[in-house]
Amino acid sequence: MSKALEGIRILDFTHVQSGPTCTQLLAWFGADVIKVERAGEGDATRAQLRDIPGVDSLYFTMLNHNKRSITLDAKRPAGKEVLETLIRDCDVLVENFAPGALDRMGFSWERIQALNPRMVVASVKGFGPGPYEHCKVYENVAQCTGGAASTTGFSDGPPVVTGAQIGDSGSGLHLALGIVTALFQRTTSGRGQRVQTAMQDAVLNLCRVKLRDQQRLERTGVMEEYPQFGMGEEFGSAVPRAGNASGGGQPGSILRCKGWETDPNAYIYFIAQAAVWPAICQVIGHEGWITHPDFATPRARLPHLIDVFSRIEEWTRLHTKFEVMAILNQHDIPCGPILSMKEIADDPSLRATGAIVEVAHPERGSYLTVGNPIKLSDSPTDVRRSPLLGEHTEEVLGQLGYSAEQIAALRAERAI
Repeated sequence: MSKALEGIRILDFTHVQSGPTCTQLLAWFGADVIKVERAGEGDATRAQLRDIPGVDSLYFTMLNHNKRSITLDAKRPAGKEVLETLIRDCDVLVENFAPGALDRMGFSWERIQALNPRMVVASVKGFGPGPYEHCKVYENVAQCTGGAASTTGFSDGPPVVTGAQIGDSGSGLHLALGIVTALFQRTTSGRGQRVQTAMQDAVLNLCRVKLRDQQRLERTGVMEEYPQFGMGEEFGSAVPRAGNASGGGQPGSILRCKGWETDPNAYIYFIAQAAVWPAICQVIGHEGWITHPDFATPRARLPHLIDVFSRIEEWTRLHTKFEVMAILNQHDIPCGPILSMKEIADDPSLRATGAIVEVAHPERGSYLTVGNPIKLSDSPTDVRRSPLLGEHTEEVLGQLGYSAEQIAALRAERAI
């Protein structure tokens, strides 16, 4: 069976996380991704957070599946010629260098267009054009400047960054969509274009509900679904941190379950959805709330949400998180257990769907990785191991038309 992006060749100049997330997703869909690395060093993440000495780290392997690796020194004349050949041959160039790095290498947008007018050039940067565009950005910087950190945490504590990599991986996912869109437009325009994702913009896109709430706050001065309302706290001029309250119209909270004293993840997220309120009251043994004027309607409950969830928690503490989920699901009450990474890794259902995949590696043995979260019926994903440094240099150059003698000469010149 053919793959969705079969026939698309991608020149991958990305490193660390944001860019590799993008190119790995495209490789999973069948694109031929050629990762260009420096000889002897490679992507910095090959050596970062190693758990086995002298072996590619999980940080690298889990972001570079299904790719081919070549080593190339584009600063040498012979290496630059190889790069020009690759640009002529590929459909997409992806990079997450510092701003202006490609230009300094001698490969400006105009130069790339001269070599290959159909090439799509895609970039991840920290910020878009403006006062911060030349600033260095990492994951948590993006979270902080994109609105996530200021709205995460509890009102009496500092801003908090999330464990989900919404800055790096989130930006990579946005960029992948931009690339596929540009390739689609190329089918009618016949030409390539530039695609750029700023990490700040990507985080903001994922925080849009908080920008929604900022405008609501400026108009009304209060947000009744936030815990500050029930505690009688005054709202300031900016959206506050709301703890574990739901970001939507249905009140929710994280509640303790049986065993919470010794298990840091013995909790469940409970949503007090209006449509199932009578069922909630029956399950927790508080049927009187169904008709009580302080609790009968969603609006009436807003000032009393702390009391509501405290009472629900009295019930959840009598059961394990999985027992709570089983009971609530019988009544169509939305909830979800707090799953640890160990529980997720050991979940057989996630193995069965390909959300968690076991991969064999020639140096580090078998390891677990995430699979493709996007499932296509006609383009299934086969997760293959990440490449060793320069593993495919001769293979790729041979496909470009280089003879064995020419490849040997390039090695002698240290161009590869």
